[in-house]
Amino acid sequence: MAGKRNYALEKKGAPQRFDAPAIEYRPRDPKRYRARIGLIGCGGISESHLRAYKAAGYDVVALCNRTRAKAVQRQRAFYPGAAVYTDYRDVLRRDDVDVVDVTTHPAERVAILRDAIRSGKHVLSQKPFVTDLNVGERLADLADEHGVKLAVNQNGRWAPHFSYIRQAIARGVIGEPFAAHLGVHWDHNWVAGTPFDNVRHLVLFDFGIHWFDILSCFMGERRPTRVFASVAKSPSQKARPALLGQALVEYGGAAQATIAFDADVRHGRLDETYVAGTRGTLVSSGPNLTEQSVTLHSAKGSAKPRLTGSWFGAGFHGAMAELLSAIEEKREPSNGARNNLKSLALCFAACASADTGRPAVPGRARRIHE
Repeated sequence: MAGKRNYALEKKGAPQRFDAPAIEYRPRDPKRYRARIGLIGCGGISESHLRAYKAAGYDVVALCNRTRAKAVQRQRAFYPGAAVYTDYRDVLRRDDVDVVDVTTHPAERVAILRDAIRSGKHVLSQKPFVTDLNVGERLADLADEHGVKLAVNQNGRWAPHFSYIRQAIARGVIGEPFAAHLGVHWDHNWVAGTPFDNVRHLVLFDFGIHWFDILSCFMGERRPTRVFASVAKSPSQKARPALLGQALVEYGGAAQATIAFDADVRHGRLDETYVAGTRGTLVSSGPNLTEQSVTLHSAKGSAKPRLTGSWFGAGFHGAMAELLSAIEEKREPSNGARNNLKSLALCFAACASADTGRPAVPGRARRIHE
């Protein structure tokens, strides 16, 4: 009898299952606006851009790269009718190009962004947007002066699991968030021997900006007050920069967050996101960036939304779709330059703290030294 009573108690106390809230987490295309896109920079990441644009039915009319063969390769693979250039200024001279997607590295990107804005083109900049907050602010001002939209390709915002969590928080599903803990444990040694091998803050800056950005989205209007961060080299890593990094973020005593990066994990890779709020908790977990399962916990019990899509498909589609929708609706894109500068300020503070061994205040570290 005792065993039966215990079983009944356990069964009664088991969390109830309920249907997950229907939240639109997928990219939203403009209703009528059909832009003609010019892509500047046909390096490795451009393949993901073009694959997403082709699947979305976007019109790419020009491709540019200093090495013509790379542009031709992308042309043949994705947009055979697109014109090919080796000088980005030729793309900007075209009256039929409405939007330019600039995928080059940060050091060479600023001049291109500046020229594109002055030519009257709307712009999507690759991330990380800038290495100097003052430069980023001037670019945002310049876009305002010329009446064009300047957005940043923070594609992680539209990764299905991040997008669902982001939109659920915005709708108040878990109440007011007060804790967020994000951990990604993977192998980033592929950078060895590539230009990325020379990026000193590879994990916190070049890769980590995705996590600092999504954390900024999760926390909304909460202002981070201090960041503690550190980096270290794993004993087995092959890449030159430190592949271990961590950051603790304070929000004026009312909230906290942590981010952990372990980029030399060969076995048992794991990617987890945990956000606790006053009315519930959202958790996502999986072996990598694309295989993620989201669970909502609340007083009602637990729910698991069924998500479709992938980071690289939905992410690159979503970043451009938001810019195009903002152009059509005559509003600032949610991934606009000024919004992204908040994420960069958090990231720069983490890098500054890792460099000095002391806490840093977001916004005071104006540049990152690479």
